[in-house]
Amino acid sequence: MKKIIPAFLFCLLMKFSIAQDTKDKIERTCLDYIEGFYEGDTTKLIRSLQPALYKFGYWKNKTTGNYEPDGQMTYRQAINYAQKVWEKKNFAKQGVPKKVEVLDIMNSIAAAKVTAWWGVDYILLSKQKEQWMIEQVLWEGPLQQ
Repeated sequence: MKKIIPAFLFCLLMKFSIAQDTKDKIERTCLDYIEGFYEGDTTKLIRSLQPALYKFGYWKNKTTGNYEPDGQMTYRQAINYAQKVWEKKNFAKQGVPKKVEVLDIMNSIAAAKVTAWWGVDYILLSKQKEQWMIEQVLWEGPLQQ
């Protein structure tokens, strides 16, 4: 009995450690996504985005006040956007939102919520060869009314 309790505690500790490591990896992937756009860092975007990325969102029309579809952003368009940020040195301003909330983790899929200067993104990720990658993004912006 004396050996069972320490073994049980060790297994429990290992499970918590693995779960925390997985959450940290998902958060890092989402931060690479935000920072890729904020810093114009294509390396971070390439590391975090699946080439089959599907990103779609809604932007508030300043004239009507209604939210309208803003169209799809592909993987290539995301990379091109970051390149333009870098070339024009149009980096995100100091103090803009950069928040990641991991909502759910399964064996090979996960969901997260990202808050950035453009609004809120709901992100679906998949695990590809031990690397978490962003598959789909559905967003709405802006944060300010």
